Amino acid sequence: MDAKTYTTALAELRTLRDDIKKARAALAKLEAERGRRIVLLAEHDKAKADRIAPAAGLAVIEVVALVPSLGPAVPASGPDAPSPAPALPNDHAAPQTPAQEITASGAVVPDLRRTDQDAGVPESVEQVDPSQTSAAAVMSAAEEDQEQDLKGDLQTTPVVTVPTKEVPEVERELPSIPVGPDGDRWFAVTPNLTSTRPNFTQQARAMAFLDTTTGVLVHRDQTVRVQLGAASVAEILAAVYAVLPATVERIYITAGDPWHADAARHPFLRDAVAAWLNAPPGDGWTVEASRGKDRMAGHLVHPRNPVGRWQRGEQHTEIRSVGEWFEVGDADPATVRDAFVELWKALKIQWSDVTLMGSPSQTGRDLWTRTIPAKTGAKWADGYPVMSEEIRGLMHATAGQGRTELILPPNVPEQLPRLVELDRTFAYAKHTWASGVGAPRRITPQAFAAMSDKEKTNALYAPSHWQVRVTVPDGWEHVGILPAPTAGDRAWEYPSQGGRTFVTWAGGAELNVALNNPIAPWRIEILDGLVWQSGDPLKAWSKKLKDAWSLLQSKAELHGDERGREAARLASRGVRSILLYGIGGFAQRPRIVTGTVPVGQDAPDGAQIIGIDDEMIVWQKGSGFSRDPNAHPEWSAGVWSGARAALLSTRMREDDVSVGALHLPAYSVVAFRTDAIYTTADVAWPYHGNPGDYLKKGHIPWELTGPRTEDELLSHQAIGREALAEMQEATR
Repeated sequence: MDAKTYTTALAELRTLRDDIKKARAALAKLEAERGRRIVLLAEHDKAKADRIAPAAGLAVIEVVALVPSLGPAVPASGPDAPSPAPALPNDHAAPQTPAQEITASGAVVPDLRRTDQDAGVPESVEQVDPSQTSAAAVMSAAEEDQEQDLKGDLQTTPVVTVPTKEVPEVERELPSIPVGPDGDRWFAVTPNLTSTRPNFTQQARAMAFLDTTTGVLVHRDQTVRVQLGAASVAEILAAVYAVLPATVERIYITAGDPWHADAARHPFLRDAVAAWLNAPPGDGWTVEASRGKDRMAGHLVHPRNPVGRWQRGEQHTEIRSVGEWFEVGDADPATVRDAFVELWKALKIQWSDVTLMGSPSQTGRDLWTRTIPAKTGAKWADGYPVMSEEIRGLMHATAGQGRTELILPPNVPEQLPRLVELDRTFAYAKHTWASGVGAPRRITPQAFAAMSDKEKTNALYAPSHWQVRVTVPDGWEHVGILPAPTAGDRAWEYPSQGGRTFVTWAGGAELNVALNNPIAPWRIEILDGLVWQSGDPLKAWSKKLKDAWSLLQSKAELHGDERGREAARLASRGVRSILLYGIGGFAQRPRIVTGTVPVGQDAPDGAQIIGIDDEMIVWQKGSGFSRDPNAHPEWSAGVWSGARAALLSTRMREDDVSVGALHLPAYSVVAFRTDAIYTTADVAWPYHGNPGDYLKKGHIPWELTGPRTEDELLSHQAIGREALAEMQEATR
């Protein structure tokens, strides 16, 4: 089947999808009626969840979720605090000052764009890689010609005019800094808490690699096949340690996703994962409770890449998904093992004391600490200070991550003439050149208004985070530039309706794009701001990772053996994950504590029940921010802001060309996915294989219906990559 036939079959599949939606709607009505009857039954004085559950065809925990009064009591006090588990991606922030409606006028940012006659560069830019500022200059004649060429290429596409429509009210308000001295006190560092270079070497953990679909188990040079039954936790632990020594402390699942085995019985994948992790491990195993310098305790319930931790006496083990590091594809466990070996060897060149830890995030932060200056008298040799908990909480609540957006008609045509995927190579590595260090300086509207134009420019180009009132220009017909909060936990949208005004927080890099983009400047009013001293705490770390990545990329291209090429390619993706998740790790989300108590015993005050069976209750509870010496959300926010800005507009100075979504025709951008743009414009932007360069990664060269859901976009992505590979193969 070729790619075009595949697309036709997908259209037929959508018809089936619609039928399924109708069936699901009918099922939803029945389930709603079941829920109503369960609630009625719960009004009986002697109603019990374990009696109602089998009658309803539900698990006990599902009945308790519908009627919490049927669950175990939650007292004012509980058992001793358990060991914290790693933070989840959707953790809630620590309590912040409540959001208040902002009615006061801000300081309007004037037109600070420099003309060709302007001789100077802002002082703060002298220490910053200019390619990261993402502030596009006024388009040159050559760029205007390029823009016209792109528009001419799409003249056969019907131009869709966005009608005036009611803008939905933003349902989530972001926190603000208190006015006056109460807020000024936030602008400090946490006493006696700094990031310092470690004086110890991490302990290496022996690894094994297991394919739960085939039972193939690899450890060092040993390859065996084990019988796993249903691949429960108990069966995996029993099978693995029947053939491997107890010194193996980390089992990576390379294929099979056994934690999804009962997914059909649960409304959400996370529930299925929690049930799998919390099933009895058997043979003397219990959930791990001890902690060390590099050891976490308890389970991490993640829908796709969970982590389970158990102990048996002095023996400890983890079961993890290798998907944390890279997508395995068809690679067997032996190739995955070789990829970890290649990864370690490449990093060993850069760090003599490298140890691969359980996750790329842990590994990334550990390697970063080993680049902190240690020479007496060097700047920051005493460590990088950690900001106040209030500012860390504010950054957590107001600094979004990568831009993920699916644009629907009428903002794109119903039928697309083509679909092109443009992906930024190793993108985050491009935005680690300069970061804010120390306690930030507060810039109020009054302080900003009193600045000279040069001082305003310096502040906007410095590492910074701003609360602003934004107005989209009238007649704006392109994608949105600045994020605005929308309904849902940590959810963002990118308003593009001309004339719309909203209040948000954004990094300096994004504000510069809004002010200096090649189409029309946006109106920005400064309501509050944080400006840091510029430093380069991530520069050495990032450069070492880039060098390791480049080495592995070369190996992947030149290796004479197919398995060796694939191992090197996977290892290069592992380096990318170390950088990507290492940066995310600096954000320090609030921690979630997990624990268990026997049925009949009370859970801690404020705990949420996430699992229950005949013997044990599993609960979780937020515990706020820990005293983490490596908590630097200002660095994560700066990288994320720079990457989002470069997705819209950035300058390739060596080629004298501007690239990004705002340099594509209006109504041609179909979607954003962190580092990638999906567009109907087939552009030929320069590509040198450097971090931040746009690589054409997929291309559907025929007319198609645009994606309407995330799943459809991923399907189009797969088709486009396959079609591009076929085209490239045909031209060789």
